[in-house]
Amino acid sequence: MEKAKADYREIFFEKNINFANVGNLDNNHFLKFLNRNYMQQNIYGIIMAGGIGSRFWPLSREAKPKQFLDILGTGHTFLQQTFDRLVQLIPAQNILVVTGERYRQLVQEQLPQINADNILCEPLRRNTAPCIAYATYKLLQKDPQATVVVAPSDHCITNDADFIETLKTAVRFTQENDSLVTIGIQPSRPETGYGYIQVNENAVGSKEQGLCKVKTFTEKPNAEMAKVFVESGEFYWNAGIFVWTLKSIQHALETYLPEVANLFKAGGSRYNSPQEGKFIEAVYAECKSVSVDYGVMEKADNVYVVCSSFGWSDVGTWTSLYLQLPADANKNAVGNSRVILQNTSNCMVKTPPNKLTILHNMNGYLVVDTPDVLLVCKRGDDDEIKQIVSNVMLEKGSSDMV
Repeated sequence: MEKAKADYREIFFEKNINFANVGNLDNNHFLKFLNRNYMQQNIYGIIMAGGIGSRFWPLSREAKPKQFLDILGTGHTFLQQTFDRLVQLIPAQNILVVTGERYRQLVQEQLPQINADNILCEPLRRNTAPCIAYATYKLLQKDPQATVVVAPSDHCITNDADFIETLKTAVRFTQENDSLVTIGIQPSRPETGYGYIQVNENAVGSKEQGLCKVKTFTEKPNAEMAKVFVESGEFYWNAGIFVWTLKSIQHALETYLPEVANLFKAGGSRYNSPQEGKFIEAVYAECKSVSVDYGVMEKADNVYVVCSSFGWSDVGTWTSLYLQLPADANKNAVGNSRVILQNTSNCMVKTPPNKLTILHNMNGYLVVDTPDVLLVCKRGDDDEIKQIVSNVMLEKGSSDMV
């Protein structure tokens, strides 16, 4: 153990970690110090914040998508909530945000805590695999021994403490095993809007850890199949949150998506330099669009899942938001909207608090009011909102409205 202390003294010095008096600690306290300082310094977070949230139209627009909005009425945007959760485990200077170039200023305004160099701007949308590859090869130039947590920017998590404990379990496992770990959520209903993870019934380690080998991934099922999944007890919702070491994801990308990996790998020393932006523009012009789930996770044989129930929703639609909001006795969710409800039930209202909204004899409707658009539709018509947006573009010819 004394040799370990001496070895880590040099590492701590390089990372500007205070090593004073560590030589006097007993072995147990030294290991706690090591975990609290070096291990956290060695963990990075990647927040994926490039989506446009079109199913949350008209509140979410291409100019300001849902991750930059306080849709839940908490006083914090989805992006800020995601950062606030991750920073409980990961130093702020180790958190990167991958987003579109047009959103750079929004990220800087909402997350002044992070360095401008940690905002990675994609010139084009190419799905999650290129997004992750960009951040991976950039970090490899800085800290090739790092462990990484990858999280979407626009999800709702209600129990931060359980979420952090779940991440810690995943981090420990990936640091000890060449593995790709995802997070699975205990399903509470047969949801057709989520992907599912089927697990091997044999737990890895103690059952309390919730670690299992992944058997299959399934994209959004129909209602009948979702019911079968939930009743089987073998399936969990796919939260789209990943944990791995840089070495493990690099190997996986180069094995299963070489056509993507090789483009980003060629960046080498241009990462973290003035040449990075021009290089990335050229890469994205050539790179195909592919998700990390399809391109890597469904093909790799070292994929594991930590099964948890920390209160999660991807809040991908108005219906999923309705399920997260408090409702009255008639199952109306109105948030801070100023409303009068008469013989009305199962409705969701999102209107400005300075405008009185009256609903009379309505059941199961969504009402969303913005300065330039009023949307009234059946609450379950989430899949049709994208088509509504397309129709608005065709009929009104105004990109400002979408």
